[in-house]
Amino acid sequence: MFISPVNSIYSKNYSYPYDRNNFKKETRAAINSCFASDIGLYGIVETRKNAYLLHRLNNYNGCLIGGAIGDALGSPVEFMNLREIKKEYGQNGVEDLINGESGKAEISDDTQMTIFTIDGLLKSIGEKFNINELPDVNTIYDSYMDWLKTQMSDFGAGDEKNGWVSNIVGLYGKRNPGNTCISALMSGKTGTVSEPINNSKGNGGVMRVAPVGLLYYKKPAMAFAVGNLCAAITHGNPSGYLSAGFLSSMIAFIVKGESLENAVDKSLKILKKYDEHEEVEDAINKAKELAKTNIEPSMAIKKIGGGWVAEQALAIAVYCALKSPDNFENAIKMSVNHDGDSDSTGAITGNIMGLYLGENKIPEKWKKQIELNKELKILARDIYIAPDKMIHIKSRYPSNKEHIPNWYRKQQDIKITPSYLNYVSFSPEDEKLMQTMSPKEIIEYKKYLLKNKLYNINN
Repeated sequence: MFISPVNSIYSKNYSYPYDRNNFKKETRAAINSCFASDIGLYGIVETRKNAYLLHRLNNYNGCLIGGAIGDALGSPVEFMNLREIKKEYGQNGVEDLINGESGKAEISDDTQMTIFTIDGLLKSIGEKFNINELPDVNTIYDSYMDWLKTQMSDFGAGDEKNGWVSNIVGLYGKRNPGNTCISALMSGKTGTVSEPINNSKGNGGVMRVAPVGLLYYKKPAMAFAVGNLCAAITHGNPSGYLSAGFLSSMIAFIVKGESLENAVDKSLKILKKYDEHEEVEDAINKAKELAKTNIEPSMAIKKIGGGWVAEQALAIAVYCALKSPDNFENAIKMSVNHDGDSDSTGAITGNIMGLYLGENKIPEKWKKQIELNKELKILARDIYIAPDKMIHIKSRYPSNKEHIPNWYRKQQDIKITPSYLNYVSFSPEDEKLMQTMSPKEIIEYKKYLLKNKLYNINN
């Protein structure tokens, strides 16, 4: 009697393409638990919804951690051609992460700037209390300036008022920062699409914008526009910022449940609405065609290019994802073993494949080995909850605007009773996150978790 409604709800509202078999297994266990504890149909439905929400967070984690892994795998061979890579690492090229001085596999500027993109976007959302409009470009620029400070000084220069990201020790230190990003930010000017700061189409814009698609997934066309905005701050050539827009849109479509192929095709439709899109379109179409052939991957990538410019880096990542859609490890290895900019192509491929397959499909040894893995998971959760939990975001990503609308305060005013809390428990990640909050912030965060059913029911 109970199974039919649950299956109906699952197929209509809560289905999701990633790890579908595993998801069914997990939610079936949740249903059995509900029967055992006599919670009834309502409890079954809510538990299933909770499993769905946590499952999607698994994919958000995968996007950021996967990008960092691709970045770290490709970083040691960034300036080597394929012949040199094979001579150094064997006939198959580089196949495993290499620990740096920190004792972890180290990220490069690609992941550093991805983290500061998150910082800027969340600060802007905290200012506007509206995710349905474009973010403030100056707020994102300020976060990129905070990144620039990490490249110019030792740890200790961070300002606590800027939030916790600027005070992450592991972000301090030069990791081959791109010359265009450095020079553009040091100019003191904020580049925009309408007023470009230069004519660069280097990959420094596209390599950092995957979080845009995670935040603006409900409107992929807006994600495309926000990706353009973020990249144009430092890269003024249309191919430089349109590649970033394309990746942002593609990420958004994947979050919405599209296949890799559909995500590419639908992003192409948005791309064609922009002037001077032809170069990016040609690169993507070439990647699609090559993925259908039996050409050896390194040779196929060579036909696309070295990945030093944005449309080539994007196209290489698209090729690797389409060529190996079911295997994260294969796609990442493919994306870094070539003549070009291995860390950027690895980072973009890691973002796409980590999101599409989920964190559970990433090799466990790599997840443990990658630098800042815990911080990246905290950032993934912050992105995940941002549209619904703006007060929490504002407390962790402070900005210059302190006004909190009364309508939002009232919306969050729900009652939590001790007796109700006895029947729920929160995830270890949430419990650890709450240890960093003030008592007032903990109450607000628990309200959010309860309101959105992000908890487990105790038997």
